[in-house]
Amino acid sequence: MDLLHSQLTALQRQLSFVATDPIDWKFYVQAFSWGVTLFESYLLIRQYPLYSKKAPPAVLAGHFDAEVFQKSQNYGKDKAQFSLVTGLLKQCLDSAMLQYGFYAWAWDMGGRVISRFGYGSEYEILQSLAFSCVLFFASSIPTLPLSVYQTFVLEEKHGFNKTTPTLFVTDLLKGWALGFVIGSPFLAAFLYVFKWAGDRFVPWLMAFLLAFQIIMVIVYPTLIQPLFNKLSPLAEGELRTRTEALAVKLKFPLTHLYEIDGSKRSSHSNAYFFGLPWSKHIVIFDTLIKESKPDEVEAVLAHELGHWYHMHPTKLLCISQVHIFTILALFPAFLHAPQFLRAFDFSKLVASRPPTIVAFLLFQMILTPLEAVVGIGLNAISRQFEWEADRFACELQDRLSATEMKDMGDRLGRALITLHVKNLSTVWVDWLYSAYHHSHPTLTERLKALESFQAKRANSGIEKKEL
Repeated sequence: MDLLHSQLTALQRQLSFVATDPIDWKFYVQAFSWGVTLFESYLLIRQYPLYSKKAPPAVLAGHFDAEVFQKSQNYGKDKAQFSLVTGLLKQCLDSAMLQYGFYAWAWDMGGRVISRFGYGSEYEILQSLAFSCVLFFASSIPTLPLSVYQTFVLEEKHGFNKTTPTLFVTDLLKGWALGFVIGSPFLAAFLYVFKWAGDRFVPWLMAFLLAFQIIMVIVYPTLIQPLFNKLSPLAEGELRTRTEALAVKLKFPLTHLYEIDGSKRSSHSNAYFFGLPWSKHIVIFDTLIKESKPDEVEAVLAHELGHWYHMHPTKLLCISQVHIFTILALFPAFLHAPQFLRAFDFSKLVASRPPTIVAFLLFQMILTPLEAVVGIGLNAISRQFEWEADRFACELQDRLSATEMKDMGDRLGRALITLHVKNLSTVWVDWLYSAYHHSHPTLTERLKALESFQAKRANSGIEKKEL
């Protein structure tokens, strides 16, 4: 612990210029945020012409009829237009809030709110909670019309929306309530660890965040998700039999097998698993069950279990810990820099003792371009994991000595095509747009990879016979 603290102290000495050099931090944040937004707009402009193509890629030509393909293109075009407009609008809002001292105003407003209950500025954690509430509502309410448009115009136009106005409002209020019930104690504890640990907060805060992530793995499916969706035990039948048999063969610690009423809100399909290492739960969307055959759903689940087999969730968790450590290690230089807050219109009194929540929020804005680059790297890792999971599904016959799974690759390919067709997913994708936005390979890439996996496996089998 002492060695870690000494290394972090040395790092802070390297970053001492943050507190001493006259830097126009507001200008840099504006430049960084606009740079990222304009780059994302450029990516959309690169992608947009592909929605005018009249036919799917050759590998998909036999799976998309002309009408479905055109619907997919129109859906992609409408989503791109919406993303371009909303991205620029949100950036204009964020930029105006930054330029005109909104964050300093929100901090002062938080102080006025708690003063009504007899608390002063010495109660920093309480004022931070009030500040967060003011910031949340002031930034969320102006963008509500965009959410309404996306749900009741864009998704409705293309046949995906199943959300009623009442359900939309109910979900919104539930989300706000959960943010208060879970977010407030989390933020209070987060800030308390900062204060309690002093300059040695990095390892303690990382331990706290890791513990919170593990707790949420338990809390989310049992307490939170049932507020929005109904999880029912998967009915007896071929799909349940196939899934349970696959779990037993792979020694997957399946505790519950659920069907979720995803159709309550949308026609999109999915399947996933969650849980602790010794107790896992599989969730299958009712839309996936309706649109795919049991053997195809089994192939999708084989892919998901490939993530478990290769420990992809654990690996991503470890990567995220490195990411968090890097952010926390850099933060103290900004926490102890009064002129950093002064650059964002905070008074000398507030800046002389920078509130942790404010300094951390502004520090994250400084990291905007770095986070964009990190996101590209994480997407690359995620895509590699997706290919590994696809390969796992293709190799199940050999892993389990189960001849009935020899066509698992073909079944997975059919299931992926069905998912893309039913979800009207984009099949023409610009490579740079995909690298920045997509955590999964494109459908064309995955189908080609599946063919390659199966071809290598077949050649390996022939070689073994010859030997």
